[in-house]
Amino acid sequence: MSSRLFRLALIPLAALSLGSGAALAQSPAPSATPAPAASATPSPAPTPAPAESPAPSPSPSAAQAPAPVQTADPFGEPITLEAKKVVMAKGNANWDTAFDTLVDSLKSLSAALDKQGVKPAGNPMIVYTSTDDTGFTFLAEIPVEQEPKTLAKDMSLGKSPDGKALKFVHRGSYDNMDNTYEAITNHLDDKKLEAKDMFIEEYLTDPLKTAEDKLVINVYVPLK
Repeated sequence: MSSRLFRLALIPLAALSLGSGAALAQSPAPSATPAPAASATPSPAPTPAPAESPAPSPSPSAAQAPAPVQTADPFGEPITLEAKKVVMAKGNANWDTAFDTLVDSLKSLSAALDKQGVKPAGNPMIVYTSTDDTGFTFLAEIPVEQEPKTLAKDMSLGKSPDGKALKFVHRGSYDNMDNTYEAITNHLDDKKLEAKDMFIEEYLTDPLKTAEDKLVINVYVPLK
């Protein structure tokens, strides 16, 4: 039962309780029985009861420690993205095999960098450049400080997006990303914010080594 229906169900019960109380309040009080005449012989004074000792207070060890407070991930946190030097590769995918395609692209970029001894300077990213009902186009990007000497034909050196954006956090399987993006869309509608025609996923956990249901992904929505 929803909380609203639950509260509505309580209303007639409360009214019924109030009605019973009012009826009891309006009932005539029973006639008083005359008190017996006081005895001429005074009764002995009652013996005072021994004072009760106060109950011992619980020891500090017995007191229950407060439960740790879990803080939720920021949702719709305003940030400013800074452009980073990245090695990138263009790609396209359909929704049915989206995650596998993205992982393959990042794997190719990582292999190219490893071959030349170039270490990543940040988390891998996917920049979605267009989407439709069947699939999407994207840029797989890995930040670097050292420029690779050679790159494959489908790879290039560039800059990651910059500017004002909102940050959201997704935890769990990539298959559940639809729920996250639905919540993002609702947030933008509620705040009357207009986003650019792109969005960015930053993989805080390595998608090449992390189980899919353990993923942690920052989603950035650039604003107009």
